[in-house]
Amino acid sequence: MVAKLVAITSAFRELFISRLQQEVSRVFSANGPLSSGVRGYKIRHEQVTMADAVAALLAKKTFAKTEPQHSSAKANSAAQATAKATPTATEKPIKPLVLEAGTGVGKTFAYLVPALLSGQQVIISTGSKNLQEQLFYKDIPALLELLQISPKVALLKGRNNYLCQLRLEQQLNGAQSLDERVLDDLLRIQLWSASTSDGDLGTIASVSEQSNALPLVASSKDSCTGKRCAHYDSCFTRKARQKTLDAKLIVVNHHLFFADWVLKDTGFAELLPDADALVFDEAHQLPDIAVSYFGQQLSLNSLTRMLERMEKLYEADFRDTPQLGELIRRLMTRLRDWGMNLTNRDLQDWRMVLADKTLASQSWQLLDEFHSLERVLLGNVGRHDDLDDYFEKWQELTGKFNHFLACDNPQAAYTVEPSKDLPLLRMAPIDVTKECQALFNADKKWVFTSATLQVNRSLAHFSKGMGLKDCDELILDSPFNYQQNALFCVPRQLGDVRSNSDYQFTRWLEICLQAINAAKGRTFILFTSHRMLEKTALALQGRCHYPMLVQGTASKQSLLKKFRQLGNAVLLGTGSFWEGVDVRGKLLSCVIIDKLPFVSPDDNLYRARANALSQRGGDPFRDISLPQAVIALKQGFGRLIRDEQDAGVLILCDNRIVNRDYGAAFLNSLPPMARTRDMARVVHFLEQIK
Repeated sequence: MVAKLVAITSAFRELFISRLQQEVSRVFSANGPLSSGVRGYKIRHEQVTMADAVAALLAKKTFAKTEPQHSSAKANSAAQATAKATPTATEKPIKPLVLEAGTGVGKTFAYLVPALLSGQQVIISTGSKNLQEQLFYKDIPALLELLQISPKVALLKGRNNYLCQLRLEQQLNGAQSLDERVLDDLLRIQLWSASTSDGDLGTIASVSEQSNALPLVASSKDSCTGKRCAHYDSCFTRKARQKTLDAKLIVVNHHLFFADWVLKDTGFAELLPDADALVFDEAHQLPDIAVSYFGQQLSLNSLTRMLERMEKLYEADFRDTPQLGELIRRLMTRLRDWGMNLTNRDLQDWRMVLADKTLASQSWQLLDEFHSLERVLLGNVGRHDDLDDYFEKWQELTGKFNHFLACDNPQAAYTVEPSKDLPLLRMAPIDVTKECQALFNADKKWVFTSATLQVNRSLAHFSKGMGLKDCDELILDSPFNYQQNALFCVPRQLGDVRSNSDYQFTRWLEICLQAINAAKGRTFILFTSHRMLEKTALALQGRCHYPMLVQGTASKQSLLKKFRQLGNAVLLGTGSFWEGVDVRGKLLSCVIIDKLPFVSPDDNLYRARANALSQRGGDPFRDISLPQAVIALKQGFGRLIRDEQDAGVLILCDNRIVNRDYGAAFLNSLPPMARTRDMARVVHFLEQIK
């Protein structure tokens, strides 16, 4: 009897899988809604294969989740969120799907169509706010219209994207101390707040995205008073979270996913719902993001802001406690002096700070001051709601600072990172596979996709780094004709790229100018260091006859907007321009990269990982440095060919890719472009692009 029931259940399950896959196939067919509703639609085998794989995963039945057993009422929230399910003898755990879909496959529709048709609650997590907004405001509405369905869809961003009515009220109450332009923008925000339905600061048109007023009124965990807030019922952040609870499709970003699922760091009881499936687009970003969220950080600027809030409260309501005001002012001065001292010493390794007797002594003295303020706050608890809230948050910040002074985790890298005004202290674990294994458990369906996941035709580097021991893997190459439309050049007569010789730099400039002139501008020059960018920008002044846009002279979006408007510009950029930049058509015909993007051997996290791997008999270069560089180079190249009709040249001024054994890993991971070492051929190719 049991065997018969199992057989019947299995048959129904296979039928459901078959029906969902059939419906998805119909959508992508020659007579389907995409063909009739999308201009220029072409059936792409790779897209259909991906959609079928996602549909097969979503149609599988998960087993019931086992409730975690907690030894105390205050059990770890991350453990609660990631409690593993236990399969029965007749059920197999559902394997995660790891899938690289090259540029042009159409992966967005390939995962959205099965997600929408499955009827399940699916969370889509993206790598950036721009992609998040494109999905929610463009791609999903278009698909819903074509598919003629109307499930509830929700967009949820990090809390600092939403207006905090309390902070706006507080800023306007202290308007006499504000800059005139900031006050003008605050009044515009106040006017907008009366008409907005979601409080998303990214949608306000009357205030510049660079306005200094926006950070003053953005929702913040540090300033949130929860249910005690007079605006709690109308709070935009809370309402945005509530909308996700019964939505069938929820669009978030990776940072928000980890904040909600790992840290529960939201300030509200409502978290992301316990969805059936999760799809991670731009999944190549996940390993670095996971490290930051499974680690810990302490912003000295956040400490300063908290002290500033305490000082305002003291001036308004606690003048009868002069010790409080004195402690706050003294601590603000000492904290700033200490932070500036770290910046001036240019010490990036926190352990080196603690090894310096003077800095270590100052650090411990600072902790004593933290505790002194904590005791005074404790003595006044109950007198004012805001002070009670500040006391709890100061305890949390003091605990974090004490953690950094203890510096007692040998399996972590402790760093001092530059930030606006004062530095940031960060602790990053060297290995997060165990944490990821607990998070990406078998009671849900997981899809990880990106255009850049494979290294040397293998997805093992990503899967292993995310703790995915048993998963289905699929590589779908781009359908674009790279052999005809793209040319890859490693110029001859290059010196050692690691040298600072005048010959090498002169040759580099000659190559840049040759390509820029042949392309008539329309060039990205991507760098692996700010120093090289600045040196090149200075040297090109007066020699480059096309408009030059240099990272750091304006915001990233402003530079990209100007690049598109000019039509013949040259853009110089580092890290942030290597990915997430979409310039289609003939506006961009050439991408020049100064050298292979290997991580610096002085990077603290890399050094910690390399040492640990070496102790286990591993090879840090092969297992860490090389895969990271391959993914980064693929991202850089990905800026060039964005559409089927695009054509262009990738120039890499690093001959290690052709004269070192490891160069094959790079070449095998890039699309199959035509290759040359002759700049004359490059010039001819670029001149043929009308």
